[in-house]
Amino acid sequence: LLPCKLNISFIDTWRFQMTFILAIDQGTTSTRSMIFDINMNVVATDQTEFKQYFPKSGWVEHDPNDLWETTLKTCHKVMNDLGKDMHKIKAIGITNQRETVIVWDKKTGEPIYNAIVWQDRRTADMCEKMRLAGNEQLITDRTGLLLDPYFSSTKLKWILDNIKGARVRAEKGELLFGTVDCFLIWKLTNGKVHATDATNAARTMLYDIRKGHWSKTICDLLDIPMKMLPEVKDCAADFGDTHSNLFNKTIPICGVAGDQQAATIGQACFKPGMMKSTYGTGCFALLNTGDTPVVSKNKLLTTIAYQFNGKPTYALEGSIFVAGAVVQWLRDGLKIISHASETQELSQQADEEQNVIMVPAFVGLGAPYWNAECRGAVYGLTRNTGAPEIAKAALESVGFQTRDLLEAMSADWKMTGVSPTLRVDGGMSTSDWTMQFLSDIINAPVDRPEIIETTALGVAWLAGMHIGVYPNLEDFSSKWTKEREFKPSMDEECRNTKYLAWKRAVKSTLEA
Repeated sequence: LLPCKLNISFIDTWRFQMTFILAIDQGTTSTRSMIFDINMNVVATDQTEFKQYFPKSGWVEHDPNDLWETTLKTCHKVMNDLGKDMHKIKAIGITNQRETVIVWDKKTGEPIYNAIVWQDRRTADMCEKMRLAGNEQLITDRTGLLLDPYFSSTKLKWILDNIKGARVRAEKGELLFGTVDCFLIWKLTNGKVHATDATNAARTMLYDIRKGHWSKTICDLLDIPMKMLPEVKDCAADFGDTHSNLFNKTIPICGVAGDQQAATIGQACFKPGMMKSTYGTGCFALLNTGDTPVVSKNKLLTTIAYQFNGKPTYALEGSIFVAGAVVQWLRDGLKIISHASETQELSQQADEEQNVIMVPAFVGLGAPYWNAECRGAVYGLTRNTGAPEIAKAALESVGFQTRDLLEAMSADWKMTGVSPTLRVDGGMSTSDWTMQFLSDIINAPVDRPEIIETTALGVAWLAGMHIGVYPNLEDFSSKWTKEREFKPSMDEECRNTKYLAWKRAVKSTLEA
């Protein structure tokens, strides 16, 4: 019997080595698909941008069919790159831009209106009326969120109120609502599955994060028919199989998480007190608070980090509206650089005697200020100020804003303390100069992982873990490796002086 057992083990090992996981990362400006091998290494990737629509000031929309078509296009491209091994893709994970709203016909799958994007501000007046009516505490108590047009619920109400016949059809059960993940699942399964995961549900401002179900009270308040809402599942679960016509085979969808939660998972922040910060266009920092939903006193959001076996793990989240976008402004607005990488060299050339502070409130300030009306400012300009000093101030603004978030998190969550180490990812985390300043200003180590694409990795692991080809949570966490650690080297007096100057600059910007 022994040779037989060894033979089976060899066959199983060989079979797993030929296994691949497809991750779909549907973002705000582009859709990307990536294929991971059995060792969670990327073996194929493709990315396609799509058109942004701005029908009015403050309005941001996508054509839902663009989201679907770019998803199919990128999936087919990476599958073709895999060649004859494409049939060895065993599961799919989906991560997505959060809070964006889509309403579609239950029979045809056709959207009745464009997707209203998370950045859209058209429901600001609606939120203000709800606030004046005394509904803000109700919303926060149940959802952990602030009453803000950033989230999905008021966007959904706007569609029902403004698209002819939408409310009547919704009440008849003819229309379905979903965030982007939900819409893609519906399309991939050819209308067989209407479901989302707990992390995306938690961002709609309709979901009771403590009781783990849709809030009838909030739905009634906003006059939203609950029959429109999807089933809420764990992050690793059975979300149905893709229709055979799409990829010439059926593939199970087994992992789903909103983009920032997927990055938290990809960074293996599974213990209370662990933090990650993702630096893209904006910045999103999440602090794992375990099974405790912490109520913030500093305008942070209480949300679900992930959910397994019906049990949610909670997080505090802080959002910075402008991170990498400030570098884009240097390139496209001021035109003092032609490529983002040039900011490092410029910053190194900056005059150390100048203390230029940039508050990049191009669209207001996020947490912990939550002021959408203030606008950006630059302080400390002299006749000698030039491109190097402006570039340095731009990069430093990201570190200052991150410290604001971390101090708010530490003040809100004092149970066992916050981890002294911050794990970072996203495009801006590749800047060594920026990450070193970040470490200096927060006075803590900053760890950059070997795999920067943590968002896609997070949902790939969810799907692979669910079907048993990737390691469990503990083993996955133990395999997380850093590419580089940045340690603080700035003296305390300098650190405090710089941060106090930043706080004065923010105060002046808010009061302007």
